[in-house]
Amino acid sequence: MLFAFIPPTYRMAKLKYNGGGDWYADRTALPNLIAYCNANLKTNFYAEESIVEAGSKEIFNYPFIYMTGHGNVVFSDQEIKNLRQYLTGGGFLHIDDNYGLDKFIRPQMKRVFPELSFVELPANHAIYNQKFKFPGGLPKIHEHDNKRPQGFALIYKGRVVCYYTYECDLGNGWEDLGTYPEDTQETRTKALKMGANLVQYALTQ
Repeated sequence: MLFAFIPPTYRMAKLKYNGGGDWYADRTALPNLIAYCNANLKTNFYAEESIVEAGSKEIFNYPFIYMTGHGNVVFSDQEIKNLRQYLTGGGFLHIDDNYGLDKFIRPQMKRVFPELSFVELPANHAIYNQKFKFPGGLPKIHEHDNKRPQGFALIYKGRVVCYYTYECDLGNGWEDLGTYPEDTQETRTKALKMGANLVQYALTQ
């Protein structure tokens, strides 16, 4: 029996930004999340991640964009305008604080949405109740400052356009097993399940 090859429907991208922060962190994270989503959600993402800049017109090709890093973030006025157009037009941005990103990304996103503020999503929010259930809300993946993990959102006209994971380090949990010796397979699976929920939510909300 011959099976027709179905070309990938979507691509997932990592956001490249200026300012000196390590936008390229978590090198194996997105390809692993893509493989997990394709296997468990029956999505049809291209196997490799793409890299997209905040000011590029290419940004509109991606339904799900991931952003991470530890350091400084600077968006130009043109990038701010482009990001807002992308997010208000149906795009979804997941910002994952890899530790140290918080003080830089909050003021930049305030420039994108001056009228909005990050709100913490409750544990009963749909984002935690997709294919995989997280009754306690965002899971803790990496320990940094003994703070609880928090999932914040920018909500524009009733739609979550940006989801921000803080004190969680979700992307580290998506990386190849063994990248962080203290991470167990159980922790990694939990991180991938939460990532799959984000993708499913972004594609269907």
